[in-house]
Amino acid sequence: MIYLKHPVLAAAITLAGMMTSQHQAHAEQCKQESFEEAKYIVCMLKPGKADLRLFWKNADDAPYRTFSSLAEAVRAEGRTLTFAVNAGMYRADFSPMGLYVENARELQPANTTGAESSSGEVPNFYKKPNGVFFLGEASAGILPTDEFLKRRPKVRFATQSGPMLVIANKLNPIFIIGSTDRTRRSGVGVCEGGAVRFAISEDGVNFHDFARLFRDHLKCPDALFLDGGRGVGLYNPEMGRNDWSWHGGYGPIFGFVE
Repeated sequence: MIYLKHPVLAAAITLAGMMTSQHQAHAEQCKQESFEEAKYIVCMLKPGKADLRLFWKNADDAPYRTFSSLAEAVRAEGRTLTFAVNAGMYRADFSPMGLYVENARELQPANTTGAESSSGEVPNFYKKPNGVFFLGEASAGILPTDEFLKRRPKVRFATQSGPMLVIANKLNPIFIIGSTDRTRRSGVGVCEGGAVRFAISEDGVNFHDFARLFRDHLKCPDALFLDGGRGVGLYNPEMGRNDWSWHGGYGPIFGFVE
């Protein structure tokens, strides 16, 4: 995770359709999977009665920071937070680092600056290319940031993170086979049939292996890295998970609400 600064507001992403029952929604939502001896939790979002949202600040204009505080706010609306994950890298004030679009309004511009690091090591957000996860009127997509800015697709919601893991069914060429840079990682993919899949590694994995999980196992032609190390987090009561960030909290959060 990287700490820097910029303000962002919460947004809602609704996936329309019907599901046969709440039990089916819970049962199909998240499950444990293995790929090449590494363990993961994979959550797939199908059209249903629930919606996927991006959360950042509460009614008092303060970051939620924890899954528990977000769950309480959703409960106060008469709904249930069934799972949540860290939605990307954030700054010291818990604000997202890059592009943020809510209700077709750009509330934060794309971050196209170079790496802000004194160590000479390129932080993950700035590894090329980074990308944008977005939702239009009926479907989700992921594009490298430069391509997104050239196309300027009409979107209702968008968030920027990086690096890209899979681009048009090809692994990001910057990844090194057999790299010893292994840690827990989280990411999101837009997969066969337009399904959105989140994956959280339970074991340390390198970028190359994590990208192959999305392309070869989850069948996602496009996938985006969200965060790694202590920034990885999952909320899923049915799995007994309510992770805490050692950084003092999370910034933007993806939440699945019923």
